[in-house]
Amino acid sequence: MTLLKVAGLNKRFGGVIAAKGVTFELEAGDMLAIIGPNGAGKSTTFNMVGGQLRPDSGEVLLADKPVSGLAPRDVWRRGIGRTFQIAQTFVSMSVAENVQMALISWHGRILSFGARAQTLYRSEALDLLDLVGMRDDADRPVRELAYGDVKRVELAIALASAPKLLLMDEPTAGMAPKERSQLMDITATIARQRKIGVLFTEHDMDAVFAHADRILVLVRGEIIADGKPDEVRANARVKQVYLGDMGVAAAMRARRGRA
Repeated sequence: MTLLKVAGLNKRFGGVIAAKGVTFELEAGDMLAIIGPNGAGKSTTFNMVGGQLRPDSGEVLLADKPVSGLAPRDVWRRGIGRTFQIAQTFVSMSVAENVQMALISWHGRILSFGARAQTLYRSEALDLLDLVGMRDDADRPVRELAYGDVKRVELAIALASAPKLLLMDEPTAGMAPKERSQLMDITATIARQRKIGVLFTEHDMDAVFAHADRILVLVRGEIIADGKPDEVRANARVKQVYLGDMGVAAAMRARRGRA
């Protein structure tokens, strides 16, 4: 089922064209990576889908309903969750409390603070933490966690709103290689089990080629390739303008890892 339809997105900042006719689709349960060199328009496209930027023209449809131009909170309410390059958590709270706060907000109980708030949606929070492998750390303060575990907590927070689409901005940034693989494995499993579409930007080509179902390559605001990892790996223009020898080597490592 086609979950996300992006049609003809255009965005200009003064004399700079950041996105030009960007068009693509994402199926429920699939993971789509957006890659490209610095200044390619990845963040611009990502933020137009998430509501942080309003497109000059074009349309974003989630489950056939328009969301382009809506405020980020309204986009969130329509079913788009998000994680950030730098994890967004409350470090003074426990792991479970972080997820409970997201659930309280999602259910419209944001004013229920104090002792009573500590019991609200705890069972649901623990279930989400179980999904990301963090249930045993539920009562630990987030400030005590390794950064890879903080990123898992942030994923649980994003899942608290039961999103149809999950946006992940550089999900493995700042993580050790093993942590990167574990986080993306968890994300892929959850996406397929819950039929959540995942749109992510990423500079780590190992993570991209090992976990993306499809890859979208942007250069100077335009899509130059859109296909499965093996197709993108073999694309002569992609190799010329972006991947180069290092990207091809990463693609080959990822391919061997899936074999």
